[in-house]
Amino acid sequence: MLGFAAMGPLATGRSRPAALVTGAGTRVGRVIADRLAAEGISLAFHCHTSRAGAQEGAARARDLGVDATVVEADLSDWDAAHELPARAARALGRLDIVVNSAAVFERVAFGEIGPQQLARMLGINFVAPFAVCQGAAEVLARPGGCIVNILDVGARQPWRGYAHYNASKAALAMLTRGLALELAPDIRVNGVAPGAILFPESYDPQQREAEIRRIPLGRAGTPGDVADAVLYLVRSDFVTGEILRVDGGRGI
Repeated sequence: MLGFAAMGPLATGRSRPAALVTGAGTRVGRVIADRLAAEGISLAFHCHTSRAGAQEGAARARDLGVDATVVEADLSDWDAAHELPARAARALGRLDIVVNSAAVFERVAFGEIGPQQLARMLGINFVAPFAVCQGAAEVLARPGGCIVNILDVGARQPWRGYAHYNASKAALAMLTRGLALELAPDIRVNGVAPGAILFPESYDPQQREAEIRRIPLGRAGTPGDVADAVLYLVRSDFVTGEILRVDGGRGI
């Protein structure tokens, strides 16, 4: 099987691999998409509300000489999520890689979580990636297709006030491992579980510093650290069903 590493950043023309990154208009998804583009991979930048960010990312990719397009979709709509990989494949001429990065994150006391909040959290963080993966399985290159789901260390470590978020990421973690079995040997499925990467603006500064002191490597991570992990999994043809923690050793 020819790996993406063999194609490398000098891949050109129709041999160039193509990727879809959800949530590529902002935050971690934007950095992941930029990193893949820098490797010579054609990109479909998905967005819903962050259209300007996705358009800027596509422009940066084109400046690097790779094909890039923006695909808009509301991932809370099953049909829209399911059709997204096919739309990306049509726009780019092929699809080799899917990165599910779009997510929602919020803190709500358990007793205050209502059905709409729960449905929204599970819908974006689990149901949407499920639908995207199902649609991707129909159009990804075979053999050699690759799916990377962006998880969270919170999939394994519960936090007070985040019961619905933790549950949504835990479900996605199990889906990742299950699909690695379901879609083998033609499509690999892995996950990246970031730790302290981008703290919410509302996060208490003292609590943030206390969290950083508990990280063995002595710093918070960056979106670039997550993008590096994604690129490793994209390139590694003999790795599937793995969830790579990117947490500076916090889970030790």
